[in-house]
Amino acid sequence: MANTWWELKILCDPDLEDSIFWRLEIFGCRGTASESKGNSSLVKAYLPHFQAQLLDLSALSLWLRQDALCIGLASPLLHWNLIDEEDWASSWKQYWQPQEIGDRFLINPAWLPLPESLERLVIRLDPGVAFGTGNHATTQLCLESLEMRLSEVPEAFLAKVDQKEPLIIADIGCGSGILSIGAVLLGVEKAYAVDNDPLAVQSTLSNRALNDIHPESLIPALGSVDILTKLISQPVDGIVCNILADVIIELLPEMKAITKATTWGIFSGILLEQSKAVADALEQNGWVVATLWKRKEWCCLNARRS
Repeated sequence: MANTWWELKILCDPDLEDSIFWRLEIFGCRGTASESKGNSSLVKAYLPHFQAQLLDLSALSLWLRQDALCIGLASPLLHWNLIDEEDWASSWKQYWQPQEIGDRFLINPAWLPLPESLERLVIRLDPGVAFGTGNHATTQLCLESLEMRLSEVPEAFLAKVDQKEPLIIADIGCGSGILSIGAVLLGVEKAYAVDNDPLAVQSTLSNRALNDIHPESLIPALGSVDILTKLISQPVDGIVCNILADVIIELLPEMKAITKATTWGIFSGILLEQSKAVADALEQNGWVVATLWKRKEWCCLNARRS
């Protein structure tokens, strides 16, 4: 049974998709996708067989029903079955199509040909088992925030251009590397991408190659802020952090070691109901929240050092 996978199928109200994706990520699923089924959505997800027992899946079903109840929507229906190793990786990919995000990005699955018209910045992506396909609201909010942030031309940025100094960011909890790749395509000279999951680091390395990004421009590493302090020679210009609210709050004190007076931050993976707690923690650690962008029940906080 070591080479078998749980295939989870969840029939739900379309407005539940984002919360279901979030719940599945926490549960440990390795790849998610969705398709329309009339007025409903069918979400599919995959999990190694050894990672969950039937009681775990029953608990997941209960959590999904509770999440729907909190939002006031009909309970989703969860069905599961076992599939072979060779089937899982390709099963969900057939539903994932190119997706435009913001004004400038196009996420293009690596197994599909590039579009004939390349008017947008194309991120070729094969997330493998890592989180970050561009489907989730938090990833979209982060890419749109990067687009807004890096299309500005503040005086500090102009000074760096004049002095030929590289613009450097840190991507904490990089997943598939999608945010680091997006930042490099927008003009960041160097992105340090860290994650505690070795599979995410491997996925970022693979996607770096897919997008023909020079190894010196995108540097993946296993770990978190503690590893960044050893990798970087100077404070970073920006931080992107799309993980979970509790983890962001826990890491904020450590981030002081890699920031300076002009550092900006993009923080997401935050439910709207958690936004005040994260904003309060940011302010307590020397940040000022400039904007809060929201999509459905998720939000993204754009901040700067005070």
